[in-house]
Amino acid sequence: MVPRISGVHQLFGLLLVLVAGPLFGASPSRTENIVLVTVDGLRWQEVFGGIDESLMHAEKAGMKDAGLLRERLWHDSAAERRKRLLPFFWGELARQGVVLGNRNLGSTVQLSNSIRVSYPGYSEILTGRAQDDVVRGNDKIQNPSPTVLEVFRRHWRLSRKQVALFASWSVFQFIGEHTPGSVFINAGYRALAGSGHSPRALRLSEMQFDLLTPWSSVRHDYFTFELAMEHLRTAKPRVIYIALGETDDWAHERRYDRVLETAEYFDKCLRELWATLQSMSQYKDKTSLVVTTDHGRGSTLEDWTGHGSSVEGAEFIWIAAMGPDTAAHGVVHHSEPYFQRDVAPTLLQLAGIDYREFAGVEGKPIFVIAGEIPRQDAHGRKPHRP
Repeated sequence: MVPRISGVHQLFGLLLVLVAGPLFGASPSRTENIVLVTVDGLRWQEVFGGIDESLMHAEKAGMKDAGLLRERLWHDSAAERRKRLLPFFWGELARQGVVLGNRNLGSTVQLSNSIRVSYPGYSEILTGRAQDDVVRGNDKIQNPSPTVLEVFRRHWRLSRKQVALFASWSVFQFIGEHTPGSVFINAGYRALAGSGHSPRALRLSEMQFDLLTPWSSVRHDYFTFELAMEHLRTAKPRVIYIALGETDDWAHERRYDRVLETAEYFDKCLRELWATLQSMSQYKDKTSLVVTTDHGRGSTLEDWTGHGSSVEGAEFIWIAAMGPDTAAHGVVHHSEPYFQRDVAPTLLQLAGIDYREFAGVEGKPIFVIAGEIPRQDAHGRKPHRP
């Protein structure tokens, strides 16, 4: 027998829905700052398995003289190998937060774009959609859609320096914003613009032109990270995106030894970044960190260096997160598939912003990162859940 619901109870239920909101009924977000970090083309295989046994002895992968590196990173256990390669990632981030994308455990994160190169991947991260009809490769074109960085600036009414992007790859000058000048961007071999920079930041800006990489459009990750950290300490932005790049470029050079070493450096950057955030009152226990990559790569000795629409496996990536609104789930097993386009909505959800305000977004918040919310909307539909 179905109990009757009185008019009073109906009114009370309606008030609950109005107070809680039509869909997002979780407790208020504790995230006041957003930090996004990407590391270009770092494969899920290394993230979850450490040094790759099929590559670590290969001369054609640049490992001929890498004996000490192999000795440092190799172990029979994949769990130990990955911790040796990425000790902070696995010792702190995974333990306190969430990691998605271990295909060996039935967890996948995939690209929505079919191009599988860097600009389309970063654009998908920042816009919450694939733009295959416009972003067909790595050409220097202005992002055809507004980015989540611009949404944060508008929604939180921030100054330009309060939403900052530091990148090793010069093309981020175009990827990071739809409207030029919306976001503070320093990318590639580019001197710091504007005033108010610390003496150390200005010195780093000069030094990048003296210590060159083999590539004209990608500077050393060291300068990207150190410049970002100076900006963090002095400007105290509420949103900062740090995009490291050398892992991908060394892979294209067939130098697996350098890929591993720059992956180790990426992990050191995460450790320093998180320690700094936790040492500053503005950020301590009020900051969500999301870490991911732009694309995957091949899985064999022949194609591990490459990616793109013709490379099998280049569509698979990974996402990790930690912060005050992310429960300590660790490595997610046997989940429904997630997508690169879900990153931007997840960032907004973490900050307590309705992702549907982001016009044209195709992704959905990943609630295992941004908080599981069981309530239904007005049509009885449950939100996307792991």
